[in-house]
Amino acid sequence: MKLSVHEQEMLAGRFGPGVQWALGYQVAVGEYFDAERLVPATNAHLVADMEVMGEAGLAFLGQLVEQGARVAIPTTLNAGFTDPAFAQVLHQDESLVARQVVMRERLQALGVLNVDTCINYQSVYQPHVGEHLAWGDTGAVCFANSVLGGRSNFEAGPAALAAGITGRVPAFGYHLDRHRRATTYVEVTTPLEDYADWGALGAWVGRRSPSYWDVPFFDGIGPSLTRSADQLKHLAAALASYGSIALFGARGVTPDWAAMNPDHARQQRTLTVGAKELDEVYASYGADLNTTDVDLVVFSGPQQSLYELARLAELLDGQHVHANTRLIVTTNHAYYQWAQQLGYIQTIEKAGGLVLTGVCFYLMTIDRLQREHGWHTVVTNSTKLANIVGAHPYRPILRRTRDCVAAAVAGRLVG
Repeated sequence: MKLSVHEQEMLAGRFGPGVQWALGYQVAVGEYFDAERLVPATNAHLVADMEVMGEAGLAFLGQLVEQGARVAIPTTLNAGFTDPAFAQVLHQDESLVARQVVMRERLQALGVLNVDTCINYQSVYQPHVGEHLAWGDTGAVCFANSVLGGRSNFEAGPAALAAGITGRVPAFGYHLDRHRRATTYVEVTTPLEDYADWGALGAWVGRRSPSYWDVPFFDGIGPSLTRSADQLKHLAAALASYGSIALFGARGVTPDWAAMNPDHARQQRTLTVGAKELDEVYASYGADLNTTDVDLVVFSGPQQSLYELARLAELLDGQHVHANTRLIVTTNHAYYQWAQQLGYIQTIEKAGGLVLTGVCFYLMTIDRLQREHGWHTVVTNSTKLANIVGAHPYRPILRRTRDCVAAAVAGRLVG
């Protein structure tokens, strides 16, 4: 790789061992992917959680702190596995919760902003077109690349932290123009009326696009159908979850959509998605015939925005969750505070819902939760969550938002 004089000094250790490690890590990654150089990054988003990083990761963060390392660009923290206010209620591992506190303290000592959100692009920072990022959450990366025009690959935890420390990122993949071209043309012929419909669209296309380098281009989901960024959020999260897709295009949505050459993609590969295709996704997460009972209803993955919280409060107003069913909603600290001021949190809690902050459900040591609470059937409007929990001892059922709320109130599937 071609390094600037300043980057060579970083690699030589002039700015300390922490910076030296970070640039060395990035050079190794860059050389693996045939990157010719590093480019300046303006923002990093870090996935770091005790559930997955373990004692070795915690010790590594402590070593960086001892070496005096600090992030050089704004670096934010993704959602975690526990809301300490409800850790005991959910019977989460107390020792793991305690180590999570230590992890966050060490990250803060490195200068990381512990915002605990997977929807940083909605509530913390929205990159500009062409801005180079080092983001770790796959749904956030897909949204930033596709809706906002930023440029990021899926960055592993150490890679995102290294970028935060150096203020640079290896120039490969979706940092380069040549990879930001559509490879598949997708014609959408049915209205998308619920968040779950947008997720189902992403799931159907993602299942047919297994490569990281697949770039679908959507026609038919433009401004006339797009009411808010939340629909596109569910689409991006599903595409990344089912197909490892980091970039999609959409006519009238993606800032540089014309440069993605959708006409060429149409000639290479065309997919058509209508009501039948969406129904296929819903049917793949249907209930077993022998029971319609619901143990758990979850709105998470990604975290809920202020508008989603408002919608849940509207649907739950004057109702109450069934005694045999647990309703869990996750959001970030900022939206929780605003929703509380507007009365949405109180309405959801009065109905019997549990609103957690700073977490996403699939990160919450859900195997342990299943053992502790006996949960099996999970109803959700998130295709990403349905995809992930299916790898655990849960039976996921995908439904539209209103139907999820109805299931929570009735304690069983309705309709």
